[in-house]
Formats: sequence, C-alpha cells, structure tokens
Amino acid sequence: MPRYEVTIEKDACDGIFACLTRDPRFVEGEDGLATVDPSADPVYDCEGEVTDNAERVVATFDDDRIDEAKQAAAACPTDAIIVEEVGK
Repeated sequence: MPRYEVTIEKDACDGIFACLTRDPRFVEGEDGLATVDPSADPVYDCEGEVTDNAERVVATFDDDRIDEAKQAAAACPTDAIIVEEVGK
C-alpha cells in the first residue's frame, strides 16, 4: 500500500467542497474551508495523521485509497489540494 500525503492549501480553498463528493474523508472545517477527518468515512475504517494550522491541512495515510484522494484533488476547481506519495 502506498503512503501518501494530502495537502489542502487554505489560501487557495474557497469552500466550494467539490472534494467532499469524491472522498468522504474531506469535510467542512470550523473555518468554513475543507479539511480532512479520517474517521468521517461511514464505510471504511480509516486511520491517518492530520496536522491543521493557519496555512494548510496535511493528512498522511498508509492505505489503498490514494485514487479517491486524487479524485478529490482533481475535482477542486481552485487546485487547493495536492496528493503525493511519500517515502515508505
């Protein structure tokens, strides 16, 4: 399984939430922008590490759902989401 990071750049996020329809781990944060909550998926048990600060959200996962995260990133009209594999 690939280890990957999902990064949401908050300055670029407009809260359109197209990502939410592609991957249920994406949710609306308290600030009205997209964030990641590994426990938000009602179907799959998911674990991940999430760091959320004023500039960005970075979530790291080690599972087989990278394609779902990439679909969410592709759906973002402001290109605020980056998904990339990281070292194992």
